[in-house]
Amino acid sequence: MQESRTELPRVLNASHATSIVVGIIIGSGIFLVPREMMAAVGSSKMVYAVWIVGGLLSLFGAMTYAEIAAQRPKYGGEYAFLREAYGDLTGFLYMWTWITIAKPASIATIAAGLARVLSTFPIFSFLAQPAFAHLLWSQIFAIVTTWAITGLNILGTRKSGNVQLALTWLKILLIVVIAAVCFGAAGHTGSWHNFSTEFTGARGGFSGFMVALIAALWAYDGWSDVTQMAGEIKQPQRSLPLALVGGVAIVGGLYMLTNAAIQYVMPAAAIATADRPAADALRLIVGNWGSGLVSLGMAVSICATFVGSSLSGARVPFAAAHDGLFFKGLARVHPRFETPSTALILQAVLSSLLLLAIGRFQALFSLAIFAEWFFYALTASTIFVFRRREPNAVRPYSVWGYPFLPLLFIASAIVLLVFSFADQPRNSLIGTAIILLGIPLHYLFQRRYATN
Repeated sequence: MQESRTELPRVLNASHATSIVVGIIIGSGIFLVPREMMAAVGSSKMVYAVWIVGGLLSLFGAMTYAEIAAQRPKYGGEYAFLREAYGDLTGFLYMWTWITIAKPASIATIAAGLARVLSTFPIFSFLAQPAFAHLLWSQIFAIVTTWAITGLNILGTRKSGNVQLALTWLKILLIVVIAAVCFGAAGHTGSWHNFSTEFTGARGGFSGFMVALIAALWAYDGWSDVTQMAGEIKQPQRSLPLALVGGVAIVGGLYMLTNAAIQYVMPAAAIATADRPAADALRLIVGNWGSGLVSLGMAVSICATFVGSSLSGARVPFAAAHDGLFFKGLARVHPRFETPSTALILQAVLSSLLLLAIGRFQALFSLAIFAEWFFYALTASTIFVFRRREPNAVRPYSVWGYPFLPLLFIASAIVLLVFSFADQPRNSLIGTAIILLGIPLHYLFQRRYATN
């Protein structure tokens, strides 16, 4: 009983871990980003090149993380790796960035996205209407959903894992059905000739490729979140590499399938100008109910992302509090449900405040892009620290192609950081400023706890 108050039990298996990877990665992105990618590069060949490059970079990152996580299956994932490799300050800065920018903005965006998708159904059309004062029903719905999923995560990690697993399987089934409907199109609604068409108004060049790559990496984003659950996964030495590497590979296959299905139905120019390419493709084939099927797929997909993202996100402040770097109360484990209930509640509160205060989240979420990729590169670099520090340690999983694949992932992350900074200097500077604000806060917390 005493252990349940200070530690989280290992209740998730390899299937749960893989479903967290797949479920978090596949949100609404695959249904929307084909437009941005085609508008950026202009041809099917380049779109597939971007998908392949983005998938390989994500896979290299997942393989690097798999070695680190399998050897150090601790609460908080990246936070724990950075703290052990580079000290308390670096770990605190990651936690600070995570809790102030990345996770609340991410959850708020997911909740708002779910409300937007559901509002396309007649029964939920009221979500687009004003409720009272300056609030929309969609904001109220998003807040209620945030707290409902938080409640599920408080009631039990195993329960949340089972829901995540079921939603992920349903999501995969719907994606396969959508692709099958597209490839089953006959006559003028489907043609292999569409793969040779081009969009002449594309941005093109290196900048166009980078814009498309950022869109693809956004669609692949989220594979690292499972490492934050490492302290609650059974047989983590086996389960974590399987979930990270296998999960990214599954997602890559599903993304290529979906993209091919859309391009089979629509030429390049139509994809580049479509607000919802997947929905438009099915509407051309079977009418409005096809568009509804895509909306249903998006809703299920977002729900799976929602559960997994909320479940994993609270482990970072919990781990920092557990290590004495943050408010001690956030390390509380619920005596009955054995979940980090206080950290989950804080996460829901911050997300709800964003939903109340802000109507559009793209600008806020873009603040996190610079910080996220900075910490991706920094976390991947810890593999060199641990290999040098512990040359003879037993490694349950060793990344193939060491040191070249980790170096390639880090170099790619740096290129993206430079491009992001040049493309959005204001948001990148704000993100950097928020990270740096964590430095005096860290020493303030250290002084406070030292005094106590």
